[in-house]
Amino acid sequence: MHVSILVPESSVMQAIADPQYLFSAVNQFMVAAGKEPLFDVQLVGITKEVKINNGLFSINVSQLLGDTTQTDLVIIPALFGDMPTAIEANKQMLPWIREQYDNGAEVASLCVGAFLLASTGLLDGKKCSTHWGFQNLFRTMFPKVDVIDGSIVTEQGRLYSSGGAMSYWNLLLYLVEKYTDRQTAVLASKYFAIDIDRESQAAFAMFQGQKNHADEAVKKAQDFIDTNIKERISIDELAGLVAVGRRSFERRFKLATNNSVLEYINRVKVELAKRNLEVSRKNINEVMYEVGYADAKAFRTIFKKVTGLTPIDYRAKYNKIAVSG
Repeated sequence: MHVSILVPESSVMQAIADPQYLFSAVNQFMVAAGKEPLFDVQLVGITKEVKINNGLFSINVSQLLGDTTQTDLVIIPALFGDMPTAIEANKQMLPWIREQYDNGAEVASLCVGAFLLASTGLLDGKKCSTHWGFQNLFRTMFPKVDVIDGSIVTEQGRLYSSGGAMSYWNLLLYLVEKYTDRQTAVLASKYFAIDIDRESQAAFAMFQGQKNHADEAVKKAQDFIDTNIKERISIDELAGLVAVGRRSFERRFKLATNNSVLEYINRVKVELAKRNLEVSRKNINEVMYEVGYADAKAFRTIFKKVTGLTPIDYRAKYNKIAVSG
């Protein structure tokens, strides 16, 4: 099986080295088990030497883009820096990626490599994962793509994408399991110390307010929510504050933030609760009351929906002082 790991300019070195290391290690596992190695791994670039990190590192590719006419799997690594600039620097790769896909290859993007994959147009009308911190920018640049909040791995139509940062290991293991078997994937997960079945990046996400839009009325409502988060805030109150009819306000709020008003209020509350659970010794009820909830069951339900963890589990994961104290 031929695997082409792209080496774009403005890319993250680890996101090139890690898949190369993984597929090579899996080949060794297979040989040790008396099987033939499966993966023929090539680093593919526009030029023989690609400099990254402002020239601090350079990568020598094993194949030039123009010499790679047929492959089975294309890996697009994470990009680094300003996304539009990185896409422009690598626009020569876009028709090649489309051509390989049209010829039957599968294509997998790691983390914000999804920006390069989406630039091909292949993701239009399809689902995609990317780093939680870049989802708003991604939606702005690629409105035809359905970004799945919090997802670690997304697959649709021979296109794969992964969540943020080290989440790409879960996609790589997913591919190993698909092309080999569960036993080999589990062995690889143990060798690289990766949780093979992690499905969500929600516990790592930090809600950033989603204020990168031009609707001043919605921004005013968001500011009010942020500064009065301990209070009960109604949609009618917010609509009246910005002098917009309720139905129009709800529609504009959803369009600007990609959340309904109530979803946004709950996400701001949960973000404040997360910070309290991370750094304070307050008990769960104290945190709950401080962010404006009075119903413990409702608080647990909403908190787990947003983070993937219960408040107790979240504290145990991120506040070792409170747990051991």
